[in-house]
Amino acid sequence: MKMLKLIGACLASCLLSFGLLSGASAQPFPDKTIQYIIPFPPAGESDLVARYQAEISAKKFKQPMVVINRAGAGGALAWSALNTYPADGTTVVGINIPHTILQPLQEGIQYKTEDINAIYYYHFTPDALMVSADSPYKTYQEFIAAAKKDPGKMTLAGSAQYSANHMAVERLNKLAGVKITYVPFKGTGDLITALIGMHVDGAMGYLPLAIQQKGKVRTLAIATDKRNPALPDVPTFKELGLNWVDGAYRGVAVPKATPLILQQKMSDYFAQLNADPETKKKLEDSGFILIDIPLAKMPAFIQEKKTQSMEDAKNAGMIK
Repeated sequence: MKMLKLIGACLASCLLSFGLLSGASAQPFPDKTIQYIIPFPPAGESDLVARYQAEISAKKFKQPMVVINRAGAGGALAWSALNTYPADGTTVVGINIPHTILQPLQEGIQYKTEDINAIYYYHFTPDALMVSADSPYKTYQEFIAAAKKDPGKMTLAGSAQYSANHMAVERLNKLAGVKITYVPFKGTGDLITALIGMHVDGAMGYLPLAIQQKGKVRTLAIATDKRNPALPDVPTFKELGLNWVDGAYRGVAVPKATPLILQQKMSDYFAQLNADPETKKKLEDSGFILIDIPLAKMPAFIQEKKTQSMEDAKNAGMIK
């Protein structure tokens, strides 16, 4: 850990010496369009935020940014191809934790966690346990009671395998003493119909989805420190006796071959987009919790999340 902090400090020092940490005051590439690849289908959290960012980029900073959806294998399709994309700073790929830490534990995944060259993490989406508005389960207690009555029979939808949703279901099984079957979908946008139509008993999604669909779904619990103003009647898992504040972290990566000066320029630019007051309010009102993890802080942040994710995988029986 001391070594990682030293590396981060050295990186920051070097960048300061070149005048690169002062923040980008203008768009990074005046004559080029940023290709922003999202490794999930449209309508999910990653896609939604990328489009907010692209809108602000074009409108306020005059920097064209095009969002491209390349879904497949729960994100692994795009992440496996990350280092084959142009390394000129104009191509960025959306990334998720714990997905990029846990997916390589599976056979057949064509990338390693170390292949993901993250340059900025911008938000966190808390876990949310939801059922259809037409579901017979009105409360968390009723849902858990039904799960205990028929172990293994009840189902919860989520986005991808070896993902934050997957881990959240495993955590619920452990903390609540139940056995619920996880049903993976390609992305958040794909599971909405199954959730609302009660093709599954519920979903382990994220707070933004719970807010967005609050007329069609009933949220039973959220993994935050305190209740959310948009869902004031929904308890936190902590209120229900579960030590649980967690979810998914999202950011962007570039190919490893991208020159450091361009990596820093893009990190600064996404930090600028993230700090934009209009975007900030829009995202926070939608249930996103903004964070600010720039390039210089990345080694320590990744190590912290890797330790936590591997512990979750161990508790879920995915590794020894």
